[in-house]
Amino acid sequence: MAGLFDQQADLYLDARPTYPFQWYSMLAACTLHRSLAWDVGTGNGQAAIGVAEHYEQVIGTDVSEAQLQHAIPHPKVKYLYTPLSISDEELLSSIGGENSVDLITVAQAVHWFDLPKFYSLVTRLLRKPGGIVAVWCYNDIAVSPTFDPVMKRFHDTTLPYWNPNIQYVFDGYKTLPFPFESVGLGSEGQPLALDIPKKLSFEGFLRMLRSWSAVVTAKNQGVDLLSENVVKELKSAWGGSNLVRSIAYKAFMLAGKVKL
Repeated sequence: MAGLFDQQADLYLDARPTYPFQWYSMLAACTLHRSLAWDVGTGNGQAAIGVAEHYEQVIGTDVSEAQLQHAIPHPKVKYLYTPLSISDEELLSSIGGENSVDLITVAQAVHWFDLPKFYSLVTRLLRKPGGIVAVWCYNDIAVSPTFDPVMKRFHDTTLPYWNPNIQYVFDGYKTLPFPFESVGLGSEGQPLALDIPKKLSFEGFLRMLRSWSAVVTAKNQGVDLLSENVVKELKSAWGGSNLVRSIAYKAFMLAGKVKL
């Protein structure tokens, strides 16, 4: 889905939650070696720099140049622009070659991929034995009994503007094909449920909504889903623009190794 997040790249960096550091420790404990990791659909590099705390080198790739312009620098992370036109062999070579990668991560992005093509690359790149692939997403946001129903009504208005692939996220990755052997951190049809805690102001929350691809798509079609009245209703249910809330993003993970 190249270009889907180009327009709101700055908002995307500002608004998205930070994945808990324990996730990366948990994944690193499942790999036999910690030499090389590949973060796919890296966007602003948020997951890549988390992975870099445990691996000697991380390569973060994305099909969006606009996203990579906002990538967070880190001495262990190398960012690469990988246009859709790049061949499998070129991509393999740029990452490290077959049987070279200890951990492959995809944060909030695998549902946009050509899955058979991607999984074929994963199978070739992962170190065998000992390499694993982990994909995760988040969907619902738990704020409060007052706010959550108002948020549900807003979310329903966005449904016509999402790409169909977003259904995987709405399903919490329960329907996402994932042809890898379980390592105990979620498997095909049975994702591991996780929470992402975050302290968030109403303005931060609003920036997150504005970064949604459905909101941008609707706006490009002349429909303002976040009209003044909608924002007013959300703000009132939140408790006012000055209130900082402790919320939880509901997340789901699948992790596995190549079946031998």
